Amino acid sequence: MIKGNFIDNLPKVYGIYTGGFLGFIIIMSIAEQMGMTAKTIGICFVAFTVAIYAIIGYLSRTAQADAYYVAGRQVPTVFNGMATAADWMSGASFVAMAGGIYFKGYGYMALLVGWTGGYVLVASLLAPYLRKFGCYTVPDFIGTRYGGNLTRFLAVVVLTVASFTYVTAQINATGTIASVALDIPFQYAVYVGLVSILLCSMLGGMRGVTWTQVAQYIVLIIAYLLPVFWISNRMGAGFFPHFMLADEVARIAELEQQFGFVANSKENLAMVPKGLAGITKAHSAVNATPWAFISLALAMMMGTASLPHVMMRYFTTPSVKAARKSVGWSLFFIFLLYSSAPMLATLSKLSLIDPTLSTGIIGKSIAEVQAIDWYQNWNQANLMFVSDFNGNGTLELNEFFMGGKAVVLATPEIAGLPYVISGLVAAGGMAAAMSTADGLILAIANAISHDVYYKIIDPKAETAKRLVVARVLLVVIGFAGATIAAMEIQGILGSVIWAFDFAMSGLFFPLVLGVWWKRANREGAIAGMALGLISGAGYLIWVRNGGSGFLGITQLTFGIFGSAVSLIAMVVVSLMTSEPSAAVQKMVDEVRVPSGKSILGKQH
Repeated sequence: MIKGNFIDNLPKVYGIYTGGFLGFIIIMSIAEQMGMTAKTIGICFVAFTVAIYAIIGYLSRTAQADAYYVAGRQVPTVFNGMATAADWMSGASFVAMAGGIYFKGYGYMALLVGWTGGYVLVASLLAPYLRKFGCYTVPDFIGTRYGGNLTRFLAVVVLTVASFTYVTAQINATGTIASVALDIPFQYAVYVGLVSILLCSMLGGMRGVTWTQVAQYIVLIIAYLLPVFWISNRMGAGFFPHFMLADEVARIAELEQQFGFVANSKENLAMVPKGLAGITKAHSAVNATPWAFISLALAMMMGTASLPHVMMRYFTTPSVKAARKSVGWSLFFIFLLYSSAPMLATLSKLSLIDPTLSTGIIGKSIAEVQAIDWYQNWNQANLMFVSDFNGNGTLELNEFFMGGKAVVLATPEIAGLPYVISGLVAAGGMAAAMSTADGLILAIANAISHDVYYKIIDPKAETAKRLVVARVLLVVIGFAGATIAAMEIQGILGSVIWAFDFAMSGLFFPLVLGVWWKRANREGAIAGMALGLISGAGYLIWVRNGGSGFLGITQLTFGIFGSAVSLIAMVVVSLMTSEPSAAVQKMVDEVRVPSGKSILGKQH
């Protein structure tokens, strides 16, 4: 029996939870040996973990505004680091990142560099100072720092555009996993994922999401690392394959040359289902030039420091010092997964193309490959495809196609691991996508309920009414996101990258200059947010419709263009208009002092 304060007992609580989860994995392993079907194992993993998250969400229910919006500002640094890592390591990180590296080459590691490096900007430029400010949401800071309802509203607009783009990708990921694990169509599975997401955040808000995300991090990191170490050991790459990465990449290059890849004709490619790519490395604009790599990394860094759901996590710590420490823990927990994504992509490709391994399929007969259980499962999910294009009856390098989403999820089966590991990976992917979706939907709902409804429409609204509005918004926004995700307009990774670009286009410089430049004023912030978002979105539309681009800025890095416009507009307009009041400038000075009370104090 656990006695005393919940916060004081967190290590014990999550220690018991981790032990229980490992026990569940062992029970499923025994059940598999006794004949439990793969489908049943997949359902058990997803159902068990989602049920645990729902229970945590229910137990964290609250009717207090402080607890609902910022978890009572009492989350310890280590656990906030875990929650932030879970919030951060989305379906894109878990499901799509290794797939991006697998198909597009190591130029896609620009995403890892940018997403990790972004936390340096978060720690040095923003997180401690926004925590000192004492706000509930990012628009709360913008609205109070610059003054006026229009600035607050524009911040909500940018937040909503970026976060909604992001959340559709996460619901896409939950739908993909649910469709495979539960054997139901993707169009219905996205709504199953949505219900799972809402169970975590509906009643407890940020408090419920925080303690759920800690639990989700434990599941996702076990699910990601265990297959990497296991597969590496079986393939002879050592228990820590990260140290052998260069050797394994050289082996892939050697095999690709040995098998003599030949490009497919347009007629052949027309037969391949939409969204699938060839097994060999496809050269893309991402790794075409050093600037392409640097610009993508830069965009992801600035986007990281602009995303509202990331900033919100640091509003939950007890102090400014704790916020800074929390960023450090976030980086550590994120590193555990990010350092393994390139290795997983490498091991997955070797499992398929190395003829010395029992799992290799290149050179086998087409009929033999089509009869493999894992191929049949993923082919039915429209995530794998083979065809004898050259008519010789043997599978060649250019005759196997796979969806990027399948790389992480299918690799345990391809490598011949027990199916219980595939069920574990599905649960981990679900945890990653759910944790980020929780944070994103909550960021949008909280911003609209607090900054639009409470601060602009009805400042006298009682707490109970505000929380009802927030919960209704959670459902509406989630349903809208699931509906868009079901249309599969854009892939998981592409949608996530766009979200970062939208965020940095409209919010990066208004946030940074709001802390570091006292002369920045309301008119400048309005110009920066509006023109940054509009120009960034306009650039994306132009490039998507065949525009040639400008200075090597692509549809993946359009945020560089938008943020540059935002900076210029903000500086020029601020200097052309009157400076902020002495009170506002004093407030900005106080924000940069690490000690003392929060600026907003009891204003909420």
